[in-house]
Amino acid sequence: MTQPLAGIRVADFSHVMAGPFASHLLRLMGAEVIKIESHKGDQFRNYGADRRFDGMSPAFIAANVGKKSIALDLKDPAEQAIARKIVQRSDVLLENFRPGVIARLGFGYDAVRELKPDIVFCSVSGYGQQGAQRDWPAIDNIVQATSGMMMLSGAEGDPPVRIGFPVVDTLTGQTAAVAVLGALLQRERTGQGAYIDVSMLDASLAFMTSALTPYLVTGQSLKRLGNTGYSGLPTAALFTTRDDRHISLGVVQENQFVALCRHLGCERWLEDPRFAAPDARRANFDAMFTELEKVFKTRDAHEWERELSAANIPCGMIRHVGEAAQLCGPQALLNMDIAGLPDGEAVAVPNVGFGMQPGMPGTSDPPPRLDENREEILEWLASGEE
Repeated sequence: MTQPLAGIRVADFSHVMAGPFASHLLRLMGAEVIKIESHKGDQFRNYGADRRFDGMSPAFIAANVGKKSIALDLKDPAEQAIARKIVQRSDVLLENFRPGVIARLGFGYDAVRELKPDIVFCSVSGYGQQGAQRDWPAIDNIVQATSGMMMLSGAEGDPPVRIGFPVVDTLTGQTAAVAVLGALLQRERTGQGAYIDVSMLDASLAFMTSALTPYLVTGQSLKRLGNTGYSGLPTAALFTTRDDRHISLGVVQENQFVALCRHLGCERWLEDPRFAAPDARRANFDAMFTELEKVFKTRDAHEWERELSAANIPCGMIRHVGEAAQLCGPQALLNMDIAGLPDGEAVAVPNVGFGMQPGMPGTSDPPPRLDENREEILEWLASGEE
């Protein structure tokens, strides 16, 4: 079955996570992605402390399934010529070098447009191609800091809190992929390519709109709420259950609160002036929280989750990532054999996060070993085929 980006080719000069995650999403939607690596390979190939996975680390697998790899020294004229031929036959060029580096290597936007006038050229960087911070180095945890993201988690008075996975890298990659899709659609209508400048900072601030926009409108920063939801209500908080696990309650609408009170046999809360209205519950947060805490201590987490969800009362048990993976439906994970892994068994990789029929995203092809597709790519270039 044809996927939506079948026939689109990406010359991918990116490395580590933000750029590769963008091309990863494009690949899962059917694009051909040619990963142009240095002879040392993408740094993520050997990422982590377990040397058994060198060359094919879990972090590398996460953003590179189904791609093709060719290792080229872009300072060598002969190998630079190979890269130019790849670009000339590509629809998209993706790069995440520091600003100015790709141009010094001979593949800046103006140079590439001479090879491919309608190219969609996407640059990913920490702080964008313009502006005072353009030359600042940036990785995920740095931009979590500079964007204000670290001051949104935790409670008031807590030290800054880093989100526990490289969220800036992945949200930046997703932003870049959306931008590329928009540019490809525009090209279909106009015949013109585009230059895309994606910064990790800008992508993060856009992603944080539910925190940033209230500040821009009111001039007031959001209060840090810890494990309480965006609404600030005690009925949208975290509670310990009888088995010492936790559930997250998400009761933010009045009909949900009424249903919760009745389901728990606590209709008295509906008559209590401290709890009868949302603003009253916020003003009496601790009292409402204490009442709920006592109730949730009477059952195990999985019982509460099943029972309340069945009653249309938002509730979820706190899970570890491994437990959460067991909830995935068949379209959510890709299963594949990857050569060279220590146990030699098939592994699973997340799909794009949505289903679509026809054109279901996904691939059964594993990530490439370094330079694995050199001969295939050189034969294709020599054939003159587009």
